[in-house]
Amino acid sequence: MKIGVAKAQLETYDLCIVGTGPAGIILALEYQRLQPRHRILLIEYGTNRATARNHLDDSINILEPQNHHSPYECTNKGLGGSSASWGGRCVMYDEIDFQPRKILNGACTWNAALFHEAKKFAGQASAYFECGDARFNLDEIPTFAGSHIAEGFQGGEVTDSSIERYSLPTHFGKRYRAELDSSQAIQLLTGWEAFAFEVISEAGVISKMAIRNFSRTRTAKVTARKFVLAAGAQETTRLLLKNPQVFQKAGGQPAALGKYYQGHISGKIASVCFHGDPQKTDHGFLLTPEGVYLRRRLQLSPATMLENNLLNTALWLDNSLYLDPQHRNGAMSFMYLAMITPWLGKMLAPPAIAKSITRGKIVGIPQHIGNILKDLPQSLTIPATTFYARYCRKRKLPGVFLYSPRNVYALHFHGEQVPVPENRMELAPDGETLNISYRYTDQDVASVIRTHEVLDQWLRRCKCGELDYWFPKDELPAAIRSMSTDGLHQVGTTRIAATAGEGVVDENLKVWGTTNLHVCSSSVFPTSGQANPTYLLGVFAVRLAHKLSSDSPR
Repeated sequence: MKIGVAKAQLETYDLCIVGTGPAGIILALEYQRLQPRHRILLIEYGTNRATARNHLDDSINILEPQNHHSPYECTNKGLGGSSASWGGRCVMYDEIDFQPRKILNGACTWNAALFHEAKKFAGQASAYFECGDARFNLDEIPTFAGSHIAEGFQGGEVTDSSIERYSLPTHFGKRYRAELDSSQAIQLLTGWEAFAFEVISEAGVISKMAIRNFSRTRTAKVTARKFVLAAGAQETTRLLLKNPQVFQKAGGQPAALGKYYQGHISGKIASVCFHGDPQKTDHGFLLTPEGVYLRRRLQLSPATMLENNLLNTALWLDNSLYLDPQHRNGAMSFMYLAMITPWLGKMLAPPAIAKSITRGKIVGIPQHIGNILKDLPQSLTIPATTFYARYCRKRKLPGVFLYSPRNVYALHFHGEQVPVPENRMELAPDGETLNISYRYTDQDVASVIRTHEVLDQWLRRCKCGELDYWFPKDELPAAIRSMSTDGLHQVGTTRIAATAGEGVVDENLKVWGTTNLHVCSSSVFPTSGQANPTYLLGVFAVRLAHKLSSDSPR
């Protein structure tokens, strides 16, 4: 139920969760299921009322903005958090993401045993995401086992059976609001920001947390037996940086706090040209018998990654650049013109997604209109049916991938980054502003290029197809750096490690030096892998709920 701050100050809660994104909501609901008599306080900074600005985003300074989205594009404030602009893509990390590898330079501080233990909770996480079951390999699903992405493709050095699933709720606030409102165990306090931990015992027990309202005109204190920070990487990291006293029992603030910030390097530098029957190419979405959307991802096998000392990278078939009228596709031109129309573009996609489609450019209007006229009526019927499937159905079409009769598709890459301490979040001298440094390393870029080379060699060996690069070889590094932008997938700044000397939280997500403060944010992931972090974070939220419940009497 929703409450006011006066009521929140009167009670001692069994669990206080800061942040109401997917992690915070899943954690609260799962803990409630396990401990129905416990009292849970769920605190959200946003109010879900339209506000143009807020103190938190205004006090974030991106030092190298060329590869990082602006603060207002990276997160959302309000119930549901960043799921308000999430596309619903659920992807599982791979075992190799948890293993030490030469290319990571010793920065992988979790292990494969943790990966397998966490996977035990994947089925329960999938239930919250409503993305079907927890199988992320087509060969494990009888309907699709043994099938391939294109005629002639063979699995080996390159695989085509890993998949992404798509969540039914892409806005967790809207999906779970009624359940939260009707709960007697969960109390929701909105419009308040956590900013300090007030009472820390010699044993490392935190009993009170100071909060302030959205406009910063009032402060209050809440009391709880356990606290969990699920406010996203930026705000979770900032809160810990502002409270070094939290780590007094651990010998001081961990050196890793705020460092090793990662996301993903992504974009398109080539097309894949398949040689077989275009009708046999899985260019779009697969649909399970239960009605869940799936999509194939191309990846190098773990052995191939290790042999070539490469980062984990996924690739998938994509449309040509919408803004380039040379694609001569009327439907794509119509969609591009819709996306660059100010009022309509904002309705169709969040700013970061819209920018990835239009590149922020308005080009070739007459040629785009020509494409539309040439392809009538498909120029209008395809966008119309797509719009209905994407915006009007209960389980919405996750994206738009158009069939190519030439069997030629753009190839989208989505790659892991090397964890380096130079990519970091740190407080400015004012103690409030969060400065963010984020760049792509030479290893990030080189790994993308080499991954494409290995894929091209494999396709040619299978006589299945080949890659057609969009840039000369010597221009690829600059092209990749110029097109890649992240800040949406925030990983690494409060990383899991076996000791406080290596990380910020232990394998149970407990902050080093404390007994009752935990972090449930993708910032605990030491490596970024090929996957966006939302699904695995949901898995860790379920796991944490069980851990906290087992530590408490029923």
